[in-house]
Amino acid sequence: MTTCAAAIAKADVNEAKFPDQFKTWAETEEQTEREDMLASYPANIILWAGSSFAKEYHSPRGHQFAVADVTQTLRTGVPPKEGEMGTSASCWTCKTPDAPRLIKEMGFEGYSASNFTDLGTEINSVVYCTDCHVDGSAELALPRPHAQNAMQKTGIPFEKQDVSMQGAQVCGQCHVTYYFQPEKSNVVNMPWIFGSDTDNILKYYDTRRFYEWIHPISKTPILKARHPEFEHWSRSKHAEANVTCITCHMPVEENAKGEEFTNHKVDKALPHFDKTCIGCHESKEAITAKLDADKHEIETMAREVEGLLVKAHYEAKAAWDAGANWEQMNSAIMAIRHGQWHWDFAMASHGLYAHNPDEGRMLLSRATSQAKMARAVLAQVLESLKVTKVEYPDISSKESAHAAVGINEAKLSEAKQKFIKEEVEKNWNPIAVRGYE
Repeated sequence: MTTCAAAIAKADVNEAKFPDQFKTWAETEEQTEREDMLASYPANIILWAGSSFAKEYHSPRGHQFAVADVTQTLRTGVPPKEGEMGTSASCWTCKTPDAPRLIKEMGFEGYSASNFTDLGTEINSVVYCTDCHVDGSAELALPRPHAQNAMQKTGIPFEKQDVSMQGAQVCGQCHVTYYFQPEKSNVVNMPWIFGSDTDNILKYYDTRRFYEWIHPISKTPILKARHPEFEHWSRSKHAEANVTCITCHMPVEENAKGEEFTNHKVDKALPHFDKTCIGCHESKEAITAKLDADKHEIETMAREVEGLLVKAHYEAKAAWDAGANWEQMNSAIMAIRHGQWHWDFAMASHGLYAHNPDEGRMLLSRATSQAKMARAVLAQVLESLKVTKVEYPDISSKESAHAAVGINEAKLSEAKQKFIKEEVEKNWNPIAVRGYE
């Protein structure tokens, strides 16, 4: 209760000093729409089989729902049984300013080694002023250790950047890909030792022999990308022109007194075309048409890759079932791993078609080539093993794809709702159910 009261007191201070910013930050609660990505793209269930991403995956909503959505999703599960390790508390890291506080109190590894559900009662605020600013001021800050480390690794330390790049890095502490380091109690880490582009991240993972899970169908050691918006932006034409996340998604506006302030609703850019885009783009209609065309092309390429990878996973299964060995399978399995990584690094990014469509096309083209190579090798293996027929799953719907990989969504939802009713609604801050009442 003391922690909660302190958070409320701080909120009052920031609201009083920055009323326009605070008001527009609160308006992110209006951003309620989201898409069930597994229902829209059931093939993803097969590609992510064996991981929590195959259980539930939605597009993001406004910042006000950050805590509720991570609490409610099937991906974070329920409290583990005694003696079992559940979901890492690291899943809180980008959802709340309580995460940096807990990291300071518990140590980075002590925090990340805790269970997600064990720290639920400590979470009292959604994404807030102190996630981006020194408390009580407009000065930018980078409070998350993983982001501080990553910016140092790549030669762009936060404290030595101009305010424009600092603003991009503030967004990039969360809108970025990462993984949990198993050797450091699941500490959040950005895999940028060799660089932040897809090939250098892949080089890092392959050098470490790292994988997030073994695919239960193909036995492929899988990698998972997570919303790499900062990486894509950093190599874009926008970055070259010093146009950042802030420029497009947090435009400068005037209040009723004629005073300028930065809109903290963090919204889509096109509705603010006359404030954000007009300096470089002459016509809203022209840029809208370009965005639509890029999105259609990227989506079409992605669907092709997904179909190829689903077949590759099942062709690998057929080969294993027929007695294939690792010497026969290694090159095909690595091609699946690399092809799925390039596909995921493109499609896990929100708004790739706007942020860096050229890189999106490159990634998906490479993923297509790798998936086709995997299937070509597997075809030879299957022929040598005299396998003439491969059974492929029904991926026409989320339900059929879930059935193919043995996921009972209704059972998982029942257990989750029981936990929400018995623990979260009674003992956690109300922000954990915001948007679910």
